Amino acid sequence: MKKLKALLLTEGMHGMISQVEGLAKALNSEYSHKIVKLSFPWNLIPPKFTPISQIVLKDKIYITENETPDVIISCGRKSVIPSIFLKKKNSQIFTIHIQDPKVNSKNFDMVIAPQHDSHYHGSNVIHSEGAIHYITYEEIQAAKNYLSSKIKSNKIASIILGGPNKYYSFSKGQIKEIFESIKMCFIMNGYETIIVPSMRTPKTIIELAKKEMGKFGHVVDKVDKQAYLSAYALAKYVVVTCDSISMISEAAASGKPIYVAQMKHKKDIYRFKKFFELFEHLGIIKTFVPASPDKPWTYKQHNEAVRIANELKNKIKK
Repeated sequence: MKKLKALLLTEGMHGMISQVEGLAKALNSEYSHKIVKLSFPWNLIPPKFTPISQIVLKDKIYITENETPDVIISCGRKSVIPSIFLKKKNSQIFTIHIQDPKVNSKNFDMVIAPQHDSHYHGSNVIHSEGAIHYITYEEIQAAKNYLSSKIKSNKIASIILGGPNKYYSFSKGQIKEIFESIKMCFIMNGYETIIVPSMRTPKTIIELAKKEMGKFGHVVDKVDKQAYLSAYALAKYVVVTCDSISMISEAAASGKPIYVAQMKHKKDIYRFKKFFELFEHLGIIKTFVPASPDKPWTYKQHNEAVRIANELKNKIKK
């Protein structure tokens, strides 16, 4: 069977890119990626009230006969309309939307909705346990030596930092409390730390990490995917801040014990709570508290992209 050609549509945010690329890779497809931008006022209007037309797009999406994809994988509200439009232009394209599209699932061939958004149902809906992503266990292991020269001990706790969003302020005070808890739980028990920022981590927080934690291990001071992967490979424990379902889902590909460092939230976090409950039930995460680390726990490396891709392959063939 020839390789699938996939067109990926997102708003350009890292979490969305990780999801569409993760599924495209798991489908073993050749893919290209287009960033979707909607014109005013359509960027403010829900998809169900938006016309199925190129008129809503800032940059039109044209596909020549030679470029026609076998599959379109979209993620995020703004990518809903162009995916539906391109399907109407060519019914042979298999369309997959990741996350709740806020329209009827029948507008797509398949919808991948997170289980923690379990209100979204349909005969063509697959529920994922956590977020789909592009991190694999094999990539993590291949990057193991990348940071090995930066540390001295084989007792490593890797700390993955997110950043502020509409649910969490991610203030310096809250992060300092987390660092103090890490000192109590890990540093006092002979561990070194590797601290890795994400694309959303403010520079002020990276500087705080250097000041508070620099002498206890290594602080990565920029976004570096190889460092991110290496930190997982070297860790005996992983601590991830609570602000990103995608980051926690990515961490689960490592198979390492994961603590989630909780922070005060600014608004209702119902979806987060459902996700935390699910991953606790699966034996993947525990809530981080300032005490000696629990005995390491194990679980099967968690990668929903592979499981879901296997479900989709036969449907795409048909």
